[in-house]
Amino acid sequence: MAEGDVNYDILKVMAALPHRYPMLLVDRVARLDIDQSIHAIKAVSMNEPFFQGHFPARPIMPGVLIIEALAQAAGILAVESLGLAGSGKLVYFMAIDGAKFRVPVEPGVLLDLHAEFEQKRAKVCKFRARAEMNGKLACEVGFTAMIADPPA
Repeated sequence: MAEGDVNYDILKVMAALPHRYPMLLVDRVARLDIDQSIHAIKAVSMNEPFFQGHFPARPIMPGVLIIEALAQAAGILAVESLGLAGSGKLVYFMAIDGAKFRVPVEPGVLLDLHAEFEQKRAKVCKFRARAEMNGKLACEVGFTAMIADPPA
């Protein structure tokens, strides 16, 4: 993939990540700078299954799913930067640090997912990430992930 490529559609997302509905939380990639950062997008729709119970009278995207969406974006950055896209490798959480939620994420928004490397090694990477809606910070978090083969 060329640096800064903006043609990373859902099919390329699905080729890079093993996640599928209802756990695939990245719809497209707007920008990818290999070895540096990613800007991905999640279109938050009222049709998301979690809105049925979180909360019926005031639908809000669960914070853990915002972090998962950020982790998936970072996973794309990692596998693309390490030349592992399509390899079947999985990216597992090892640690989540300093998660802060600033405003609720409601249906009908585009959630901008930004992640960047803080440290990159062959099997363990550290990221700093944030989710924004219309330029407003919704969530910020740091996390560490391990890249490994799927379980046998």
